[in-house]
Amino acid sequence: MYFEKGSEYANLTSDDLQKGVEIALEKIGVKNRVLIIPPDFTRYHSRSGELTSFTYQYYKNKVADILPALGTHVGMTDQEIETMYKGVPKELFRVHDWRNDVVTVGKVSEEQVSELTDGALDYEWPAQVNKLLWEGKHDLILSIGQVVPHEVMGMANYNKNIFVGTGGSEGINKSHFVGAVMGMENIMGRADNPVRQLLNIASEKFTNHLPIVYMHTVIGRDEATKKLVVRGLFIGDDYSVFTKAAELSLKVNFNMLPKPIKKAIVYLDPSEFKSTWLGNKSIYRTRMAMADGGELVVLAPALKEFGEDKEIDRLIRKYGYRGTPETMKSLKENPDLANNLSAAAHLIHGSSEGRFSITYCPGYLTKEEIESVNFRYADLNEMTAKYNPKKLKEGYNIMPDGEEIFYISNPAVGLWAHKDRFK
Repeated sequence: MYFEKGSEYANLTSDDLQKGVEIALEKIGVKNRVLIIPPDFTRYHSRSGELTSFTYQYYKNKVADILPALGTHVGMTDQEIETMYKGVPKELFRVHDWRNDVVTVGKVSEEQVSELTDGALDYEWPAQVNKLLWEGKHDLILSIGQVVPHEVMGMANYNKNIFVGTGGSEGINKSHFVGAVMGMENIMGRADNPVRQLLNIASEKFTNHLPIVYMHTVIGRDEATKKLVVRGLFIGDDYSVFTKAAELSLKVNFNMLPKPIKKAIVYLDPSEFKSTWLGNKSIYRTRMAMADGGELVVLAPALKEFGEDKEIDRLIRKYGYRGTPETMKSLKENPDLANNLSAAAHLIHGSSEGRFSITYCPGYLTKEEIESVNFRYADLNEMTAKYNPKKLKEGYNIMPDGEEIFYISNPAVGLWAHKDRFK
C-alpha cells in the first residue's frame, strides 16, 4: 500500500487528493513510460478525472497513453475529455475497442468456472485485455476508479477495470453471465463473490508480472450539504487496496432501510445516463429495497436508446426485460442472444422478475419503444411536475397529497436494501 487515507466521516479535498497521489508516486519511484487507465464520463463523480490530472502533472511527458476503461461503452467525446480531465492533452487518449482491440492472455479452465459457480456453468473463461496493456512496454500501469457497490462485480473496480474495462467481447460476456446466473442479489455489495474470484484467478495467473498500481476513491454524500464528497483514497498494488476501499464503501454507500420502499423515484442525470444499459442502475441499486408490488419510477430526461452498442441495442429491443425464465428460454433458442451473454445478463438484471413495476419516463424514446421491452411508460414532463427533483430531498418525502415516496438523485453512488433482502 503506497497511500491510504479515509473514514466514513472524512471529507478529502482536491489538495488532499493531490498530496496523496504525489506521496504514492514518490514511493513508486522514477518511471519513464506510464499508461493510465481511468473510467469514462459515466463515472464522472468518482473524482478519477482529478486523480488522472494530478498524475499527469506529476509525470508530464512520461505519460505515454491514457486508455479510458470503456468496457462496452462508446468512446469519450472531446468535450467529455476536456470536462473530466482538465489540463490533460487530448492526444494522449486512446479508444478501447472491446470487439477487436484485445488479446487473450490466458484461460480459466472449465473445471475452475464450474467450481466457482457451484456447477451452474462449465465453460472456459478467457482473460482478455486491451493490446496496449500487453504490448505497450509501459513501466507503470495506473488503474484509477471508484469502489462502490456494483451489480455484476459486487463491488466495482480493482481488476474489473482491467479485465472488463479493457476486456474483450467473450471475456466480458461470460463474466457478466456468471454474475447473472449466481443472482444479482447474492453478489451486490459483496467484495468476495464468484465473479471477483474469477478475475482474481486471472490476475494471479496471467497479469501478475504487469506493473499495475490501483488508485481507488470512495465517494459518499455529506449529510449537511447533500453534496458528494471523497471519503477515502487508497493507492497500492495488492489486494488490500481493494478490500480496504470496499470495507469503507459498504459503510458509506450501503443504505439499509427500516422498511421496504413502496414507491421510489430515481433521477438519471442527463450528462451520464442516455441508455437503459446504464440507466438500469436505477433498478439494480434499489431492487433489494423495493416492496413486493411496489413501483419504481425512473425520470430519464436524456434517455435515447437501450444499448450504447448497436448490436446490444438490437438485442434489448428484440427480447426485452422479461425475467430470468424467459431470457434463459430465448438464450437456448436463439444464437444471436447466446453469442452475446453480456446482453442476456443485462436483460436478467434489468427485470424485477415481476416483483415490482418499473416505470420509465424517457426524454426521447417513445411510449411504444418503452413498452415493447416490458417497462411501463409515463410522460416525463407530467411526472417531473409531480415529482420535481429540484424540490425533493434524498430519501423519504411526503407529497402534498400524503403519498410517501423515496427519492434517489443518483443511483450510481449507492446501494439500497431492506434487511429481509440482504442476508
